Amino acid sequence: MAKTTKQKQEPKKKEKILVVDDDGEMGLVLEMILQDSRFELDYVNNLSLADEYLKKQQPLAVILDNKLPDGYGLDFIVYLKEKYPSLKIIMISGFGLARDAALENGADLFFEKPFSLDEFNEGINSLLH
Repeated sequence: MAKTTKQKQEPKKKEKILVVDDDGEMGLVLEMILQDSRFELDYVNNLSLADEYLKKQQPLAVILDNKLPDGYGLDFIVYLKEKYPSLKIIMISGFGLARDAALENGADLFFEKPFSLDEFNEGINSLLH
């Protein structure tokens, strides 16, 4: 007689996205947008902490603000692309004129604050699926 055993299905592990932003409210907005998705967000509030995080973890993407306490996200994009070429980079900035520079430096997506939830969801899903 063959035994049948029910295997417990483990919940699917969520993929990590690192958010580099010193504005706590933006983190709440991103949590609300992505709460039902397959992504888990980790947060740091400056570029130094982002660099430390990336030396230990390999997230699927980085959501990066431009103006941070210890530098500019625009400059950090170049570093990220050199060190982690497969990493997807999404820049968020209140300064729309940074769009061209962000994309030229290697950002995969750019969103100007404020952005629509639908626009953000659509962009993230198309980039990361």
